[in-house]
Amino acid sequence: MGNTKSSALSKELLEELKSNTKYTEAELCTWYQSFLKECPSGKITKEQFEGIYASFFPGADPTAYARHVFRSFDTNADGTLDFKEYIVALHLTSGGKTLQKLEWAFALYDVDGNGTISKNEIQEIVRSIFNMIPAEDQKKLPEDENTPEKRAEKIWAFFGKKENDKITEGEFIQGVMDNKDILRLIQYDEPQRIKDKLKEKKQ
Repeated sequence: MGNTKSSALSKELLEELKSNTKYTEAELCTWYQSFLKECPSGKITKEQFEGIYASFFPGADPTAYARHVFRSFDTNADGTLDFKEYIVALHLTSGGKTLQKLEWAFALYDVDGNGTISKNEIQEIVRSIFNMIPAEDQKKLPEDENTPEKRAEKIWAFFGKKENDKITEGEFIQGVMDNKDILRLIQYDEPQRIKDKLKEKKQ
């Protein structure tokens, strides 16, 4: 591996990512090399990010979901993800501590970024998740959650909210921690597939 200065990860960033994620130094350095190969500028644009997701889900349409995931990780709102934002994204979507994961999930569902979640926002994210579930698999879903509308309704009913109410971050996190079934309903259930794909890319 040709280790030129520009392709080396700074020690500060390496230490920060090691302490905040589950990745080892060797893994982070490997990620960084492949990140630079794909994105020589050191930044991933929204379009590139959508392309990465599209390669993970060839039989579905992950564009809308990828756009929401991108928004939730573009912490400085500059329209790109740098290596740090990218690694944090990987960590939280494939592992991450439950509380961190739920804080991220809240940011994902808070589409307009106003600090609360509305029923419309839940419907929007759930619809984008359904776009990634192959039609065959959708047929196998339980009767009361086999459409985006039904699943959003089930989530909303769990929080006991009226039609125009809002869910705060505290309510969201507490509610999901108290009920694992809601955790299943709010997330896209195949982080393993993403992890497998990333392993393939690294080899």
